[in-house]
Amino acid sequence: MTSVQVDRHSDGGTAAGTAPEEGYERGLNSRQVQMIAIGGAIGVGLFLGAGANIAKAGPSLILMYAVAGVIVFFIMRALGELLLYRPVSGSFAEYSREFLGPFFGFVTGWTYWLMWVVTGMAELTAAAIYVNYWFPQVPQWVTALVFLVVLYVANLISVKLFGEIEFWFSMVKVTALVGMIVIGLGVVTFGFSQAGDTAAASNLWAYDGIFPKGVGSSLMTLQGVMFAYLAVELIGVTAGESENPEKTLPKAINALPWRIIVFYVGALSVILMVVRWTEFQAGVSPFVAAFSKIGIPFAAAIVNFVVLTAALSSCNSGMYSTGRMLRDLAANSEAPRALGRLSSSKTPAVGITLSAVLMGVGVLLNYVVPEKAFGYVTSVATAAGIWTWLMILVSHIRYRRAVVAGRLPASSFPAPGGTVCSWIAVAFLLMVTVFIAIDPDSRVSLYVGAGWAVCLAIGWALLKRRGDAAPAVAAEQLEPVGGPGH
Repeated sequence: MTSVQVDRHSDGGTAAGTAPEEGYERGLNSRQVQMIAIGGAIGVGLFLGAGANIAKAGPSLILMYAVAGVIVFFIMRALGELLLYRPVSGSFAEYSREFLGPFFGFVTGWTYWLMWVVTGMAELTAAAIYVNYWFPQVPQWVTALVFLVVLYVANLISVKLFGEIEFWFSMVKVTALVGMIVIGLGVVTFGFSQAGDTAAASNLWAYDGIFPKGVGSSLMTLQGVMFAYLAVELIGVTAGESENPEKTLPKAINALPWRIIVFYVGALSVILMVVRWTEFQAGVSPFVAAFSKIGIPFAAAIVNFVVLTAALSSCNSGMYSTGRMLRDLAANSEAPRALGRLSSSKTPAVGITLSAVLMGVGVLLNYVVPEKAFGYVTSVATAAGIWTWLMILVSHIRYRRAVVAGRLPASSFPAPGGTVCSWIAVAFLLMVTVFIAIDPDSRVSLYVGAGWAVCLAIGWALLKRRGDAAPAVAAEQLEPVGGPGH
């Protein structure tokens, strides 16, 4: 075991809202945590992926984002309740370990790590392609390597620098979306620009209705919609390094609904009022299409820059989260001890280095990765993300059960609706998994998932044989600490 310890009380729990000291620097301030939460909800899935989904679902895609947004809020409130019960950087893996057993903590930690490493490979390649738009003479692998090294060094220096980089990446994305919404509303309301004659709210239903290709086709876009929301849970990884998690985390989570309304529902509604849905197609950013229709100069270049920041933001977040997750696994003897070491700047340098090296495989493969590989990566990342979200929800349900029985203290940030909303979210995620299985292009993620599960099962068996597996800490085994909660 490493020196990473979680301060537990003698009664078997951890005081609700008490942030255990894990050796990290609490260098993320409220401003940075807020922007990390916002940035996690705005990514390449929206800026690029929405075009293909609009072509599949028409205006009903707005409804799909709204429904999925409600589910994501349920997930985040469940995570928020757990975070204020015990805010630790290993969050989902730690809660899976505590409430479901060590095997589930092991699987969740490594699966979340895999999700970000694979995503990092794709985002580095994507970022190089975006730069190639301006500098076609520069080899893509060179650009990808430069980005990899810069983000790697930044993550090694300090968590404050990571937070600052993520803050400005998020500012670019937020500014672009707000600008698009304001300009689009101006076009619809006052009729200026080249799009003024055809822009109208009626575009949302005038072309074969809200569900032009049927409800079934709209539902099949949910897997892409959920991919766009991946990384909202990243705020849980920041818990161990936030200056004041008891205040900053609830504030960031409670702001999620308006972010979804503005940045997803609002932006897509405006775009589909400015440009009718029949003009969108896969492979073309809906923002480029809308900017071009309005007649904004250099529309493609502007969106290219925004998408570049989204890709680099994702890679930056991947390096941050993978290092922390590997350290949590090492702390529970589920990964090599060396991965649990902190550098003099209090960053998990060894874990970050391992993740960066593996992301670097994406640099080596830049010249052979076919375009379809990016679709496979998104489906694999979505499947891994769904597993993580399911573990959060089931852990929350088990935690609430322990609170009601008096075995654990109540959190200071209870989820509205108790476990009912968590059960609804579980059912929704299982439904999306069925859609992934039905879709031939996405089904590959389930094959990859099956192979990954076999690898994890072998790894776990080896750990148990060596006697390294952490002991179970099931909620039912904890001693009562007071009367029933809520």
